Amino acid sequence: MGSRDRLVRFAVLTGIVLLAAAARIAPHPHNVTPIAALALFGGAHFANRWVGLGVSLVALLLGDLVIGFHALVPFVYGGFAAIGVLGFGLRSERSVGRVAGATVAGSLLFFLVTNFGMWWLFDTYPPTAAGLWACYVAGLPYLANSLAGNAAYVGLLFGGVALLKRVVPALRVDPAPASA
Repeated sequence: MGSRDRLVRFAVLTGIVLLAAAARIAPHPHNVTPIAALALFGGAHFANRWVGLGVSLVALLLGDLVIGFHALVPFVYGGFAAIGVLGFGLRSERSVGRVAGATVAGSLLFFLVTNFGMWWLFDTYPPTAAGLWACYVAGLPYLANSLAGNAAYVGLLFGGVALLKRVVPALRVDPAPASA
């Protein structure tokens, strides 16, 4: 792929990410945001893995600058970074089944990490295994919202790129699975 194609590919992918990231600051139900989908998308599509991870985390940071920060930020950013790493597994093959599986795995991973952070940092639940379990049970409605939102946004992002490949030739060449 030539340097012009790489630039076009990067610009189109970044534009998609910025549009989706703007949805985070729009009114939405709890946990129905595009950030997990952006992390998975970035990990799967950007030629440089670190750029793929960074794009979703920068989108998250920009949104947090508008809506504010909170004590769970390290857990939230860590959860989204882990989802981006899951996206690396989609670099060489993006079948519907693999993307769906990564979407569900990412949603579950984020749920486990952030609810653990909630239990660890706050006095809402006792510092016991039963308290952790209660925290996870209380978070189930948010998990349902995350799964629904992630599925919708992943469908839009991955499906949108699949459609754009018809008119933007630079998107037809996927990053090599071994590229850094």
